[in-house]
Amino acid sequence: MGNKSEHLTIGVFAKAAGTSVETIRFYQRKGLLPEPNKPYGSIRRYGEADVARVLFVKTAQRLGFSLDEIGELLRLEDGTHCNEASRLAERKLKDVREKLADLTRMEAVLSALVGACHARTGKVSCPLIAALQGQMSVDAPAITRQDS
Repeated sequence: MGNKSEHLTIGVFAKAAGTSVETIRFYQRKGLLPEPNKPYGSIRRYGEADVARVLFVKTAQRLGFSLDEIGELLRLEDGTHCNEASRLAERKLKDVREKLADLTRMEAVLSALVGACHARTGKVSCPLIAALQGQMSVDAPAITRQDS
């Protein structure tokens, strides 16, 4: 990092990368971003490559990659390890699909509970509260009373 294109202070660098100074320091502690040398009597300077690296990290985070997974991807960043990168992405895709299935199940259960709440009449206990107290099953979209 010693060329003249590296002129950004950490504050300007953070702003250019759309993040905070603390996030930059955090990425450095996690090994996702190198900390530039500090010339004697001067301040550290960052360049466009550093901005690009932070943008890479942020984009990967938006796709659901953990910081550890992003560290693995950064080790493959020369672009010649496509098979390894693909395996990481396949694992992430599997995780995302599992989460989507969980969210779909949660949506169905909550929808049924809300419907049951709106359909109740009289002094019947609230179906949502009863389900959360374990008095009703919440494992399937059809909310049923559990036998005691």
